[in-house]
Amino acid sequence: MLIKYGVISTSTLIEDLLNWNNLYIAGRLQKPVKIVALNENVTLRSALDKNLKSAVTAAILMLPESFSEEELFTEIAGLSYSGDFRMVLGEDKKKVLNIVKPNVEHFRELYGSILQENPQVVYKTQQGQLEIDKSPEGQFTQLMTLPKTLQQQISHIMDPPGKNRDVEETLLQLAHDPDCGEVVRLGLSAIVRLSSMSQSTKGIFTAGMKKSVVYGSLKLHKMWKGWLSKTS
Repeated sequence: MLIKYGVISTSTLIEDLLNWNNLYIAGRLQKPVKIVALNENVTLRSALDKNLKSAVTAAILMLPESFSEEELFTEIAGLSYSGDFRMVLGEDKKKVLNIVKPNVEHFRELYGSILQENPQVVYKTQQGQLEIDKSPEGQFTQLMTLPKTLQQQISHIMDPPGKNRDVEETLLQLAHDPDCGEVVRLGLSAIVRLSSMSQSTKGIFTAGMKKSVVYGSLKLHKMWKGWLSKTS
């Protein structure tokens, strides 16, 4: 059995969970995973919880006023793929849906209490539907709780060169913008794009050129199969 694994320091893990420095590990932990062992590190446990809440916030900013559970979970599962060049060349285009559809119940277990405790979300569990406050005030509250790196990327997108407004002022302007969700998506893409390119480069050096070519070929094959099933 072949497995892909990595080693990361606890401090780097916590940094990514809280701030989304590259969304590489944080993105994986926004999806249902099996945690084999978790020590009693209170800071780590808090960061894991904050990462899930941030995922909900980013997703609902990009969704309309009313949406289904599956739409929310699909948006959450896709956060760490925004801007990933491998989704254009090398990945099955149905990858995100393939993650969500068989695991809706697991996503519900992961995010159910967070959604029910969020004062800006109306969660109709029986119908599997949600409603969110899309007023400028509501969106500003959501924007202010986003991870620091995403806020910085949004500020960079919103501000022309030389203006240098503070982040809070920029987010207040964005909260009134009808394209608020698209700007959030662009901010996510900026984070993931750099991360995906960096990880692909590291993969060549750590796994070796031969293994990287074989792995890439398997990815292309999966993408081709997904494309064929879509057109058939």
